Amino acid sequence: MFRQLLGFAADRLQRLGAECSRRAKLWWERSREPDKNEERGLNLLREWLSPQQLAQYDARKYFDVIGSQSGRRYRIYHGTAANVREIDGAGRPRDGWCFVPDARLVAGDVMLAQKIALETDERRALSVARSFL
Repeated sequence: MFRQLLGFAADRLQRLGAECSRRAKLWWERSREPDKNEERGLNLLREWLSPQQLAQYDARKYFDVIGSQSGRRYRIYHGTAANVREIDGAGRPRDGWCFVPDARLVAGDVMLAQKIALETDERRALSVARSFL
């Protein structure tokens, strides 16, 4: 009886090990593929950027926008949070602003939402933003 139980346990462990190995290989292969959502988000962002903003983003991974009410310049860095900085007259980053959509989105989608918010309703965007230095 004990040998049968031992044989059953060894068989189960072998199958479990094979399944773990299969899942680990699948995870590894998927982790090496580019995230399709991230790719789509960046493609959509790129379609909405002006030629100047696109050149800036390609060169430095950020782009500048002009606020719709104040005319202030903001720099949106690649990222999903704490990635918006006000730019002074000399082109230096000043105060930071953190505002993101309620949903969990990829970086391209967040940056596009920030761009549209600042360019169309700057006051409202900043009213919900948290400032940082």
